Parts: sequence; structure tokens; C-alpha cells
Amino acid sequence: MGKIQKQLLISGRVQGVGFRHFTKQNARGLGVNGWVKNLRNGDVEAVLEGEEEQVDELENRLKSGPVAAKVKSVDVVKIENVTEESFKYFSVKR
Repeated sequence: MGKIQKQLLISGRVQGVGFRHFTKQNARGLGVNGWVKNLRNGDVEAVLEGEEEQVDELENRLKSGPVAAKVKSVDVVKIENVTEESFKYFSVKR
């Protein structure tokens, strides 16, 4: 299948509920690299990179999020032309 990248914008009650930590733990468990951060408007943004199956699985997990979260929507943009790994690990941006 090969490596893919996706950018996700997650909205709802997703800040102050451990969403970034949840994302990082799941990404590392699945072998997905990239980053996650809170946005000023209350949303969470994430860039995921890895094998398609693992990235899709993480995307599905983020549609629910941690127990305290209430995800309203997940907007996904697949980033085309991923030629090499851009990320060495998964991080939380401030």
C-alpha cells in the first residue's frame, strides 16, 4: 500500500479532555508519525503519516477520541505525493 499523509481538523469538545495525549499514544502504538496540536478556535489539528492501514485506523479512533471528548466532525485532507518520510516520530505541538 505504501506511505500516506493526511491532515485532520477535529472539532467538538476536543480541548481539555486529553485529546492530544490520546492521539499521541494511539499513533505511537500504531507506528504512525506526525504531530497534533490545539488550535485557537477550539479545534485540534493533526498530521498523520504512515502505512495507509495504520493511518486509516488512527483516523477512525480519532472520530471517537478519549472518553471525555465529544467529536462533532473530522475533516480529512489526503496529502498527495508523499515521496519519503517527513516525520521521525509523533509529537504534540504547543
